[in-house]
Amino acid sequence: MKATILFLLGALIPVWAASPFAFRETGTGSLELLENGKPVYVYNYGMQLKEGVPESMRRCCYLSPVYTPDGVVVTDDFPKDHFHHRGIFWSWPVVKVGGNTYDAWAVKSAGDRFVRWLARDENAGGKARLKVENGWFVGDKKIIRETVEILTRKANQGRRELDITLTFEALDEPVAIAGQQNGKGYGGFSIRFAPRESTVVRTEAGIEAKDTDLVPHPWAELEGTYAGHRAVTRVDIGQSDPAYPDGWCLRHYGFLGVNFPGLEPYTIEPGKPVVLKYRVTVSGTK
Repeated sequence: MKATILFLLGALIPVWAASPFAFRETGTGSLELLENGKPVYVYNYGMQLKEGVPESMRRCCYLSPVYTPDGVVVTDDFPKDHFHHRGIFWSWPVVKVGGNTYDAWAVKSAGDRFVRWLARDENAGGKARLKVENGWFVGDKKIIRETVEILTRKANQGRRELDITLTFEALDEPVAIAGQQNGKGYGGFSIRFAPRESTVVRTEAGIEAKDTDLVPHPWAELEGTYAGHRAVTRVDIGQSDPAYPDGWCLRHYGFLGVNFPGLEPYTIEPGKPVVLKYRVTVSGTK
């Protein structure tokens, strides 16, 4: 019996050790995930700034670059037309607390800061698991505890899935969030795409020929040719989302944004966290 148990344990150890994933530090405040030695994404937990960009645009707590399994970079960071756009990110232009309104979207008067790692697991049931605690700060005051969990599945037939769970908990007093108030409603989970050609935006309704605002969809995707290589990035909203199916900000210049909560403020109460879930699927051939 003892020999059998030892044999089984010995058989399991190579399986456990065979994870294709690995995390590594790649620079000041940047953590990269690799699969079989190839980059998957970089999570920027430290404050980032690109040369030639105003100091006011320094920010953290987002994913970029993000790669398809074949190595195509699909995200952009610090694009010249919108310096505040930053790969895969989540932020709001209207943050109300204590009778005041702040703008975290444009990195003006509120923003994220890294607090601590909660998990950096290279083999979480066959997936890579990254879990981070961040804080939303107004000056030196933390108003929201933010938890980010990213589960990365192994690439399969040229596709890779990232399951992203965002949890927000107000601390001392309620915090209300809302989208941009000029009728567009943007604010929330967003992706800014790298320069490309032949862009196509799709939803469950088919090809979206024009840019749209606040039209509800359960998912949306952007396809394009990046330096000669075709790639598709799709975002699915978790059905547990409080506003499912949310409206979207769809832009052919290279932006997909889930408009949660849209124009009407959503209040996050202390002791009552709000949880938002998204699946990002990247695919393409190089």
